[in-house]
Amino acid sequence: MTDRPASPPRRTLRSPAALAEAGLIPPETVAALDRVAARFSVAVTPLLADLMDPADPADPIARQFLPDARELEDAPEDHPDPIGDQRFSPVKGIVHRYPDRVLLTPLRHCPVYCRFCFRRETVGGGEAVLSEAELAAALDYIRAHESVWEVVITGGDPLMLPPARLAGLMAALEAIPHVAVIRLHSRVPISDPARIDTALLAALATEKALWLAVHCNHARELTAAAETALRRLSLAGIPLLGQTVLLKGVNDDAASLEAVMRALVKNRVKPYYLHHPDLAPGTGHFRLPIVRGQALMRHLRGRASGLCQPSYILDIPGGHGKSPIGPTYLSDQGIEDWQGQIHPYPPPQLR
Repeated sequence: MTDRPASPPRRTLRSPAALAEAGLIPPETVAALDRVAARFSVAVTPLLADLMDPADPADPIARQFLPDARELEDAPEDHPDPIGDQRFSPVKGIVHRYPDRVLLTPLRHCPVYCRFCFRRETVGGGEAVLSEAELAAALDYIRAHESVWEVVITGGDPLMLPPARLAGLMAALEAIPHVAVIRLHSRVPISDPARIDTALLAALATEKALWLAVHCNHARELTAAAETALRRLSLAGIPLLGQTVLLKGVNDDAASLEAVMRALVKNRVKPYYLHHPDLAPGTGHFRLPIVRGQALMRHLRGRASGLCQPSYILDIPGGHGKSPIGPTYLSDQGIEDWQGQIHPYPPPQLR
């Protein structure tokens, strides 16, 4: 008996034609979606492709990652620079909106391209990695600004960097005395968890306080492979935060939002932010009213542990920063409890 040859590794699907061949979109939609892909990058990893149910037009995983013809529809409120990346970029690869922290974007490639991404106009493409000279200039900027206490490495997805390059970046930041905290933002543990290997974990070794924010919007994204990746990161001593975007048709119902928060906490990921959708071009079909988000946060407060409570925030268009927009429980009548009952507070002497 001869051994069967090993199957070739499955590749990320990067075009509407590839999505159709995989049975994820109808073949007759390819031409229309090619026009979407010409403007906004497409990538779906094999793991996420396997999670999609092509027979379900409302599948929450497919909705996040499969291109949609509505992405070419302009809405009056669309903003070309939704959170001020361009306005507050003093040098390439740096966004400096707050005095004590900067964003560092060494690359703008991602393992998967979310259809609601606020950087969807810039991620992907042939010039999406900083050159050595550009990265050096970005690091020089951080060195020159002693007010910078925290560096947030984002992108794109920094965990797509080769381990050697990532290790070099970590070492460079570790050598800057006034940088106390390094935070990475990534979808890799969810969308391409095999990347969380020994080499990558070694590259993240640092004496600085290191945090990793993981982007996850639906409990089904937390596959066994993703859970293993998160466990490896946690056991390596890296505290994990959760970032979730509130999306119409994905998690804008009480059960779905509660389920993803519980699933994150179960995997040692503390829910950090629940983002209201940004005004990125072509993402209007994901948006919902703020009052809907506030109602969902009220449900979550009454149903789930405090560990499961993120801050519901809005990134103010134009680069004015994040503000909490969650419901308030204190009024002239008193304080509202998790069951909706009002109790007198504060005592008169404390008003």
